[in-house]
Amino acid sequence: MEIEQSEKEEIRDASEELSLQFMTLVNANDLDTLKQLQHLILGRLQDSNAVLSHLNNFSEHCFQEISGDLYKNIRLIRSMKTDLDYIFQKLRSMKAKIMATYPDAFPDPSTMQQLDQRPDLERLQ
Repeated sequence: MEIEQSEKEEIRDASEELSLQFMTLVNANDLDTLKQLQHLILGRLQDSNAVLSHLNNFSEHCFQEISGDLYKNIRLIRSMKTDLDYIFQKLRSMKAKIMATYPDAFPDPSTMQQLDQRPDLERLQ
């Protein structure tokens, strides 16, 4: 028991001596300056956090206002795409019928490329 108690006292004394030695290495003014800088940074971070929270609330409010119109426009665009796909399908079938009935109605694709420089929208898919 006595050995354990004396070892504990020696360890405590050694740690106190080490902490005193460490305290002499650090300047109190430097610690105060560091503490002030940390408080300044904390204040700026809290301000930034408040601004970001306000921005998130504002963005959520704006999104709620326009989400109905956005979904309505998405439905409209999808409907337009379906209609255009149907129209292009009908045009292709009409072109095929015309080509079968009148083979000379359309020019050769190689010469047509020279006449029409627009991109082929069907190949972009």
